[in-house]
Amino acid sequence: MEELNGRMMACQILITGLIARVANEQKDPLRFLTDFRDEIKAVVNGVNIAGEDIDRVRQVALRTVDELFSLMKPPSAD
Repeated sequence: MEELNGRMMACQILITGLIARVANEQKDPLRFLTDFRDEIKAVVNGVNIAGEDIDRVRQVALRTVDELFSLMKPPSAD
């Protein structure tokens, strides 16, 4: 399970970096990130999830989206 968690974290970091890179190339990076986050949340809300406890799975996915975008903060002055 720890290996799976590590791989998931690595994927999250990679995706966050890719999104940040694309955002930095936009005229208005904050607007781009906000719009992109909203689009991703719309996809999560609309995707068909099979299995049990669908509401919990959807809520975890939405929290994960929020966590990914919360990682994108301005660089420190150092």
